Amino acid sequence: MSAAPKPSALIRRPALVITLQALATFAILGTFLPLLHSQEWYIRVFDYPRLQLFTLAVVSFILYIWLAPKDRKRDKFLLAGLAIAVIYQAINIYPYTFLAPKEVKDADKNTPSDSWLSLLVSNVFMDNKEHDKLAALIQKQKPDIVLLLESDLVWQQGLSNVTKQYPYRVEIPLKNTYGMHLYSRLPLRQQKVSYLLDKDIPSIKTFVKLRNGIWVELHVVHPKPPVPTEDATSEKRDAEIVMIARDIANSKYPVVVAGDFNDVAWSRTTELFQEVSKLLDPRLGRGFYNTFNANYPILRWPLDHVFHSNHFKVENIKRLPDINSDHFPMYIRLSFAPENKYEQEEPEADAQTQEEASEIIEEGKEEAADDKRKGKEE
Repeated sequence: MSAAPKPSALIRRPALVITLQALATFAILGTFLPLLHSQEWYIRVFDYPRLQLFTLAVVSFILYIWLAPKDRKRDKFLLAGLAIAVIYQAINIYPYTFLAPKEVKDADKNTPSDSWLSLLVSNVFMDNKEHDKLAALIQKQKPDIVLLLESDLVWQQGLSNVTKQYPYRVEIPLKNTYGMHLYSRLPLRQQKVSYLLDKDIPSIKTFVKLRNGIWVELHVVHPKPPVPTEDATSEKRDAEIVMIARDIANSKYPVVVAGDFNDVAWSRTTELFQEVSKLLDPRLGRGFYNTFNANYPILRWPLDHVFHSNHFKVENIKRLPDINSDHFPMYIRLSFAPENKYEQEEPEADAQTQEEASEIIEEGKEEAADDKRKGKEE
């Protein structure tokens, strides 16, 4: 009877080594491709799975050390690349862990409730028919403002029993998955709907009056994602995000921006948005709050955002339960505390950053003009 093969003989089989090499190569490429100055969708898609790529790089590195040969140049190269990828991803993930300092401070416990502003943000998934799930969440959380994205006339009617409690509103029901509905218990003024780069992609700008009498500038956004079925590049998405940042930069009001950016919090575009707008991210030091994709637990990242000026602190922030959408809703309650705003360091844009922002806006406008021209030709 022949002796059983040693484990080391099994683990060095060519198929296993080739699989490890493929996983290692994918982890390395996925980590560093987003550093390229390219707006093509197949490059920008690697902005999203940072936590997943970190996990893949760690697992691949451990398995490679344990299972694969390490005497060849290509093996040494892959190991070095994996080590760099792990370190790079860890550095970028760290700010969203509880180990990192909070960019936005916790609200003081004795803050008066008339300084609170609470928002519930939900990309509802237009074909989702379970309106009652979201209606129940709205009734339970009782936010001051409800923001619906991807909402159409069916959703508008399906939530009418609960939204009747919100006397101030901006309703944009669309059939193209880019509808928006803003419902507010607090007074609104100067409601403005803009179509910045696409004739069928709206954004909202308005002002909300807090219970203490302070007016807050509010923006709602939902640009197209860089995927083949929507836009082959991220040029228009990036430009729309940066255009809104430019609009905010000189505001004399406290500011809140909310919506589905179709971009992750750690991408260069979102970082640029923060630097130009000087807005803060309440998730930093608190968690990822991954809202998409609700259907696939191992493939989730933060697409739905709330950014705000340093006039606010955080009283509560949480991801809400599944409503049968591909996005989880987000809830946040902010506390207006302008006397303490200098405790929070706001991002700043230097001359080079402003130049980059201008280039992105120009590229987006050119892409929009090309699309419009092609549409006329067709």
